[in-house]
Amino acid sequence: MNTDRLWNADYCRVMAANFALFFAFYLLTPLLPLYLSEHFQASKDVIGLVLSGYTLTALLARPLSGFLVDTFPRKTVLMVCYFVFFIFFAGYLGAATLLLFAIVRTLHGAPFGALTVANSTMAIDVLPSSRRNEGIGYYGLSNNLAMAIAPTVSIAIYRLTGSFQLLFWLSLLTAFLGLMADAGVKGRQPGGSRGAEASPRSAMSKLPRLSLDRFFLLRGWVLGVNMVFCGFCFGVLSNYLAIYGKEVMGRSGGTGLYFALLSVGLIASRLQGAKALRQGLLVRNASEGMVISTVAYVLFVAVPNDVGYYGSALLLGLGNGHLWPAFQNMIIQMAHHNERGTANSTLLVSWDVGIGLGVLLGGIMAEHWGYTAAFWGVAASQVAAAAMFFASTRHAYRRGRVE
Repeated sequence: MNTDRLWNADYCRVMAANFALFFAFYLLTPLLPLYLSEHFQASKDVIGLVLSGYTLTALLARPLSGFLVDTFPRKTVLMVCYFVFFIFFAGYLGAATLLLFAIVRTLHGAPFGALTVANSTMAIDVLPSSRRNEGIGYYGLSNNLAMAIAPTVSIAIYRLTGSFQLLFWLSLLTAFLGLMADAGVKGRQPGGSRGAEASPRSAMSKLPRLSLDRFFLLRGWVLGVNMVFCGFCFGVLSNYLAIYGKEVMGRSGGTGLYFALLSVGLIASRLQGAKALRQGLLVRNASEGMVISTVAYVLFVAVPNDVGYYGSALLLGLGNGHLWPAFQNMIIQMAHHNERGTANSTLLVSWDVGIGLGVLLGGIMAEHWGYTAAFWGVAASQVAAAAMFFASTRHAYRRGRVE
C-alpha cells in the first residue's frame, strides 16, 4: 500500500464534507436578504444587522475551536461541530418571526466557524506528510467549487419554484450528506496510528493551562497581521463592488459574472500551483499571489471599464488561489502537531478581522471621499501587504517554522 497516496479515502471524504459545508452555506447566502425583506418585511438596516450576527459568532468561535481541536479527540470535535451546523438549518424552517430567525442565524455562525477549523485540521491529519502542501492546496478547491456553483443553483431553483422553504430543505440535506461523509473518516492522529484517538478522560487529564497561545499561534503573528491586510482589501471589494459599479461605472449588473470569473481564477491557480506546493515552494507561491493580487486591485480602480473590471476579477482569483494555500501551509509549518487547530484558526480569524475592518472602514471612506478614493485606499493597502510580506513575513516564516 502506498502510504504517500494523496487521494486516500479519508482525504476524499473530508474534501466532500467541506464541499457540502460550503455548498449548504452558499445556497442560502445570496437569497437571505430577499427572504428577510419579503417574508418578514425587514428594512435594509435590519437585514444587515441580522446577517452580520453570523459573521460575528463565527469569528468568536474560531479561536475556541482551535483550542478544542488541539485538546480533545479531533474526530469527536469534528462530528459534534458538523452535527450542530447541520441541525441549525432546521431552525430556519421553524423560525416563524424575525426575532427567532435572527437568533437562529446568529447562533448558526458559531458551529460554522468551528467546523471550518475542525474539518481543515482533519484534512491536514489524514494527508501524508510528503503530500501535505499539495493536499492543502487542493483542499481549497472544494470551497471554490461550492462558491462558484451553489449561488447559481440557488437562484435558478428560486426562479423556478419561488420557494425559500425548498432551499432550506436542500441546505439541510446537503449538510447531512457532509456529516455522513465525515462520519466515515478513520483519522490519523499525529504521532499515532490510523484511527487512534485519545479518550476524553485522557484528554481531560492532559488539559493544558489556558493561555493566549492556546487560542492564537503567537509564533505566526506576523503572518496573521499580513492576512488582516489582505482580508481588508477583499472585504471592501466584495461588499461594495455592486454599488461601485453602479455609481462610478454606471453599470447595473455584472456582479455575478465578476464573482464567476474570480472563482475561475481561484480554481485555475489551485491547479496550476499544485506542483510548486508539492515541491515545498511556499514562499514562491505566496510571492506570486501577493504580486498578482496587487496588480488586480490597482487594475480595478485605475482602469474603470470592462477590461479593468473583469480582468481584475480573474487576476484576483489567481492571486488569492496562490496566496491562501501558501499562507496556510506556512502557518501550519510554524505549529507543532498539537497546535494545528490553533494555527488554522489564527489564519481564519486574521482573515475575518480584515474582512470586518474592510466592511466598516470601506463604508466610512466611501461616505467621506467617495468610492473611487476608497478603492484607491484598498490598492494602497494591498501594496502595503505585499511590502510587508517581502520585508518581514517570509523571513518570519523561515525563522519560525518547526517542521
